[in-house]
Amino acid sequence: MPASTWKRSLNTSDGRKLPASLLQKLAAYKRKQAEERLKLGAAWHAHDLIFCSEQGTPLSIPNLTYRYFRPILEKAELPRIRLYDLRHSCATLLLNAEENPKVVSERLGHSTIVLTLDTYSHVLPTMQQNASARLEKMLYSDVRTQFAHKTEMGS
Repeated sequence: MPASTWKRSLNTSDGRKLPASLLQKLAAYKRKQAEERLKLGAAWHAHDLIFCSEQGTPLSIPNLTYRYFRPILEKAELPRIRLYDLRHSCATLLLNAEENPKVVSERLGHSTIVLTLDTYSHVLPTMQQNASARLEKMLYSDVRTQFAHKTEMGS
């Protein structure tokens, strides 16, 4: 796959983009993969995959989990989770960081925001508390009081 096509395929048509730093790492990985492909010659299975076996074939979930994912978890001293749980972690982290739920829904590829909100409603109580605190600050802070006073005085 030509580099320009490969880079375009990393960003989706609906606007979800990968960070530039990750794109650089993926480009370096792809160059290393191209070197391995040349070494293997005809033994390489050309499936145009970014992540594949040493022969170019698709990775199986069990191999990916046991050879790569679990060792990473162990090295980082993280609890054993399923690879799929990373989707949930991503959504929860973004919602806790007060990212717009519509953006989170789009990143997850959910068909509607309702699915995202129903699935991650456990994160929302904190968001409601934060929204109340922000509203209270806007309504009762010195900045709001000064603005209201200026408006009342016709300034």
